[in-house]
Amino acid sequence: MAGVLDNLLVVELGTMVTAPLAGMMLSDMGARVIKVELPETGDPFRAHGGGRYSPPFVAYNRGKESVQLDLRSPGGLANLRRLLERADVVLENFRPGVMEKMGLGNDALLALNPRLIRASITGFGADGPYKDRPAYDSVPLALSGLASLLLDSEDPRMSGPTIADNITGMYAAQGILGALLRRTGTGTGGHVEVNMLEAAISFIPDAFSQHSRAGIVSGPETRVRISQAYTLRASDGLLVTVHFSSVQKFWEGLLKAIERPDLAADERFATPAARTKNYTELRAILLDTFAARPRAEWAERLAAEGVPGAQVNRVDEVADDPQVRHLGTFARMVHPGMGEVIGIKSPIRIDGTRRDDPPPPPMLNADAEAIAAEFGFAN
Repeated sequence: MAGVLDNLLVVELGTMVTAPLAGMMLSDMGARVIKVELPETGDPFRAHGGGRYSPPFVAYNRGKESVQLDLRSPGGLANLRRLLERADVVLENFRPGVMEKMGLGNDALLALNPRLIRASITGFGADGPYKDRPAYDSVPLALSGLASLLLDSEDPRMSGPTIADNITGMYAAQGILGALLRRTGTGTGGHVEVNMLEAAISFIPDAFSQHSRAGIVSGPETRVRISQAYTLRASDGLLVTVHFSSVQKFWEGLLKAIERPDLAADERFATPAARTKNYTELRAILLDTFAARPRAEWAERLAAEGVPGAQVNRVDEVADDPQVRHLGTFARMVHPGMGEVIGIKSPIRIDGTRRDDPPPPPMLNADAEAIAAEFGFAN
């Protein structure tokens, strides 16, 4: 898969997560990504935790080149235009209007390079009452309804990974690929727009369908009740997840694995609808049952009966999981100045292959001299 976007040049003006993730995804498919960074500091994510090569920066920036340009100066903008004249994609997550203030709105970009695709990522879109508000991950999570499916109303506190940021970057990469495909027929570029609010809403279509079709306002347990998903503590204190949905063979397999055939005759659990209604009661039974054996034994029992389930791996356990080792999910890169860097390979394979040896994230301004010479930057 490493070569499917060979010869494609992406100029990334993004910071933090959304645009850098989209750029990294394109790099994983073979595109050349030049990351244009701020003077002095570079991408603000570099300094999270100190230094200029923080774990958050490393997570979203492998396989790129770095050059610093002062986009507030005429010289910096002139050099950016030299990049854009030859680029296929310019990727940015500025607030609405910033590109236009730099003289790089859609009409100006079309005149500069008719084949250029501009990808714009915003918090709330290019217009509307929220367009000028700042947005970080938790804000669109809250507005979209997604946070309401995660928060405990009695003890509300944000937790878990970045969601809105990441899915917005993924949607942006999808939009860019669609625009590139269209360009093969038209020969002209275009403007891809993605905002974090709509991306977060799009991530939970089932919740909105439940509301519009069945009048159900989903909460944290709605989906897990319907899908019959449980997380249970084993006797060794470790966690196991079981997810048997409404498929009868999985319910029957679970009863065999836990040695409770009597539950098959219990009217509270006789049908998927009954198990959804009596989720709390069934969970209590499963909690007692799973507390009697260690996690490894439950994982083996569930697998033996063909029941969807698994141990809940901590982050430090994932790389040693047998299936993850088999897949070769993690890439080990070596940076000449920063040593070994562990990254996650793209999960996308095409014709059975993917980029197995991505370059590590760049040091700040590492490629300035070579890029300046190649594109004829003015001093």
